[in-house]
Parts: sequence; structure tokens; C-alpha cells
Amino acid sequence: MFENHESMQYSFEPIDTEARQHQANQTPQAPQGPGGKPPKRRGGLKLVAFALVCAIVGGAGGAAGTALVLNQSGSADATSAAETSNTPVATTVTQPVYSTNTGDKSLTPEEVYARYVDSTVGITISGTTQNFFGQPTQFAASGSGFIISEDGYILTNHHVIEGADSVTVSLHDGTQYEATIIGSDESNDVALLKVDATGLQPVSIGDSDQVVVGEQVIAIGNPLGELTFSMTAGYISALDRAINTDGTPINMLQTDAAINSGNSGGPLFDMNGNVIGITTAKYSGSTSSGTSIEGIGFAIPINDAMTIVNDLMTYGYVTGQAYLGVSVQDLDSLTARYYSLPLGVYVVSVTEGSCANAAGVQPADIITGLGDYTVESYSELAAALNEYSAGDTVELQVYRSGRTLTLQVTLDERVPESTSNVSPT
Repeated sequence: MFENHESMQYSFEPIDTEARQHQANQTPQAPQGPGGKPPKRRGGLKLVAFALVCAIVGGAGGAAGTALVLNQSGSADATSAAETSNTPVATTVTQPVYSTNTGDKSLTPEEVYARYVDSTVGITISGTTQNFFGQPTQFAASGSGFIISEDGYILTNHHVIEGADSVTVSLHDGTQYEATIIGSDESNDVALLKVDATGLQPVSIGDSDQVVVGEQVIAIGNPLGELTFSMTAGYISALDRAINTDGTPINMLQTDAAINSGNSGGPLFDMNGNVIGITTAKYSGSTSSGTSIEGIGFAIPINDAMTIVNDLMTYGYVTGQAYLGVSVQDLDSLTARYYSLPLGVYVVSVTEGSCANAAGVQPADIITGLGDYTVESYSELAAALNEYSAGDTVELQVYRSGRTLTLQVTLDERVPESTSNVSPT
């Protein structure tokens, strides 16, 4: 797929600050001298070999790059699986009743906009990160979202609110609310917020499985963080694109409706006025020959997002996701060739008490396969892991001291260390 493409250079379109990005396809330095599932995505394991930018605009020092740890928190400091309960603690939540508009998709863009601009929100976050010298520094970022219940539940992208210390939601009429992050799921790039309000106007939810190439769609959002509540129109260009924005491929719809920095998390509507996707990412920049890249944007199908909303409301995270419990690094081809090693992912550490630990995985192993899937990179391992659920028993192929071993591993459940992120201040 795209084997003969030209080399690409990518950039954001920042406003007066440097755009925050998930650094796509970030490859770590290879180890020196190595020894010796959420809902399944219809896009499968095909990887797009281009870098993408997530359509969020903000200050320097925002989201970190690709996580290299297949653990419960997605960070290098893993909590022992033996110390973390895998039994979800449910909260009492009244699930919203979602409406769907029927019809022949004959509304005009202006009619869809007029009906649902009040259901679209602007999202502004602030947070603290470290600069090059290890000093704390403040950053801000902006994105979009949309209301899914009259009592204040709002859907957006995980990367919009990642690292936030505070989240502010702005409505079309200028009303602002401080928001609570109810839960988010990095692997699906979906986040659920809640504001203390009633009588809000929710969107209508469509069926993204019924979307076809060529149908008209519109996006409403906040491009550049300052051109608030803008509408763009276009068509569905393709279905089932496996798009890799931050190390894990996500199934997405492709559209030529303009999606720019600040649009992330906003709604993509069909011409019945139903949300059929969450605008998330775009190609940006030019080819090595100077050809501009235009009209290639992506949205998470709403069916994929809504399957995890109930878990986020009830538990604050998505239940049943597979957890392996290893910290890994990509093993680049030069290092592999120099040491006569197979391509795979190099195990830096194994979390004590994890399923990988129980199966006999050791530091300095090279993982080359999981279940039915060959693994040659971190993103392929993450994608393969996402094809399974907690409790599944699969074969794990590892290379150790000149031999390839097949280990049986019963996957744990990935449970975040904390499901309470940001509350109103």
C-alpha cells in the first residue's frame, strides 16, 4: 500500500503559536548491543506509511510523541498488574437516549449548519509540560467537540485534551463551562467530557456503517482556534482507512471537507444532519517534488466511537482492552542486520505480575509475532494487540539467544492507573 510514494514533508498551519502535534512515526534509537483489545477496527492491520497531523492547534510543549509502552497507563512507569485490580468499578449513570434523523439526505449544508451549530463546541485546554531543559512550562491548545446529551456530555478526541490541567468548553452563544474529563481512550483517540448544564442541544447520531463513497458531508469546528464555528463541505472520499497518527492505526473515513488545526474532535455530518464521524486528522505539507497535499482529511466513524461511550460514562475507561505488559523499542533494520537479528520489537522491560511476565517474556527478547500477525515494529505490535481482547490466549513469538520461541500468553485487561483526570476548578 503506497509503496512507491514520494517522500513527504508535513507541517501544521499554526496561528500565532507553534501547533501541538502527536509526532507520527517517531522511531526511537535502537538498543545498543541487544542480547543473545478494544473494539475491532474494520480497517484491519494495513498501515499507511505517511505521517499525519492531528487537527489541533496550541502551544509548544503539548502532547508527547508515540508511546513505546504496551502497559496499563501508556507511560514508561508501569504499575504492576498484580497491584492493579482488573475489576471495573461502575458508577451509576443514566445513559442518554440518542436520536437519529431519517430521510433521503437531501438537506442543504446551510440547513444542517443552522440545526446543529449550537450542538458544536470549542474546547480550550491548558497544561504543564517540561521544556528542553527539564523546566516546567505552560501550554495551551484548542480543538472542537460536540454535545451528545442535553445534560452536558461532550464527545471529542483524546489528543485534544491530552495533558490538560483544565478544560474550558465554549458554546456558539458564547457561554463557557469548565469541563470534567469523564474518560478517554488513547488507542481510539476518543474522549468524553461533562459540563454542569441542562437543556443543551445534542446532535443526532447517524450510522457510519451506511456511509458510502461520494456522499456529501459537512464539518463544523474551530479551525486555527480562532475562526470559531466554521463550516466546511465536501464528500466521503474513501472508507476503512487504517490511519496511524500516534503509533496505533485507527479505522477512519476519508473526506475532502477541509479539516484544519482546531477542527479535531468536531462533528462530521451527513445530509440528514446526523453525525457520522469525529474529524481527527489531515495530511499536510507537500511532496519532495513540491506538490501540495490538499483535501485529504480523516474522521473516526461514529459507530466506532459510540461503542466505547458507554464504558467511558460508566467506568471512565474502555473495558476489555488487551494488556501485554512490556516496554518495547523498535529494532531498526541496520541494527538487526549488524547483529544478525530478526526484525521485531526489542523488549526493554517486563512489568512484574503481567501476563507477559507469567508467560516467560524476558528483557532483551525480540517480539516477532503475536497470534496470527507478524510483528516488525511497535505500531504493528500495537495493531495486533488491538485485534484481541482481555482474556484471550494467543501465541507470542519471541527471538532469544539465537532461537525463536513460542510462548502462550493470556492477555490481561488494560486498566488506567487513574480514571479521574480533570475536574472543574
